[in-house]
Amino acid sequence: MNKNVRKKASKKYKRPKIRFNFGVLLIIFILSFSACFGLYIMSANLNEDFFAEKFDALIEEESSETDSEESVSETNSVPEQEEVQATPKAPVTNPVPQSSAVDYTYIDNCCLITDSTLLEIGEYTQLKDVIGDSVLNASNCLTAKVESNYGAVTIYDTLKIKKPQNVYFMLGSDIGTSDTEEMIASYKELIGNLTSVLPDMNIYVMQIPPVRYDNAPVTNELINTYNEQLLAMANSCDVYCIDTSTALKSVDGNLKEEYWSSENKKYTEDMYKTVVEYIRTHVA
Repeated sequence: MNKNVRKKASKKYKRPKIRFNFGVLLIIFILSFSACFGLYIMSANLNEDFFAEKFDALIEEESSETDSEESVSETNSVPEQEEVQATPKAPVTNPVPQSSAVDYTYIDNCCLITDSTLLEIGEYTQLKDVIGDSVLNASNCLTAKVESNYGAVTIYDTLKIKKPQNVYFMLGSDIGTSDTEEMIASYKELIGNLTSVLPDMNIYVMQIPPVRYDNAPVTNELINTYNEQLLAMANSCDVYCIDTSTALKSVDGNLKEEYWSSENKKYTEDMYKTVVEYIRTHVA
């Protein structure tokens, strides 16, 4: 009897083993997901604006994040520099009075627009940037096309492309053959158009030279009248006018003899050099 009790007592107690059942867990997950999805669909059916509200909330959240990022970016960014306004030009005084001679580098920044009058100036002086043609004159300056590095285009289009710092005009070779009023009207319109599109460009109107002898219909009286109109035009357009005509006159009011070659029937080298020196000593 005692032996039986000891044998039973000597046997170890064994607990039941717990086994992991993956299938049961999957079933529980599917049932839970189905229940949540069902509740979600039920809420959507009961509230017509359900999806709109969810979408608006999402948009507001993204917008809030974007605004926050932009705010940080603006805080960390370097403030932009203020635009520097162009210095207003000094009041125009015409004809431009004599000034101290500027360096010849000034001439390098000058462009001359001319008819046949000063076409050869680049051959004898430092003024090399010359745009012109014998067909160009005051009355057709709006429409005449002149050959340059930009092709055959009008003076207006050429200067719009070129944008020189200083531009000098010598137009009037058609004096005596064109009506002076029409010449001034076209000239004035060209200057006005240029000042509108290139307000920072310095424009100088040059008075045309006198003739050596009166030879009808071209007379010094007619030239003087035209030059007076050029001065009035420059004042009305608020551009500069230089009295190159007086600089080339003799005491009798005609072109000085040393400025005209009777043999070659053209201006001399001294004439061109005088014009350039007059430009250098009459800068506004």
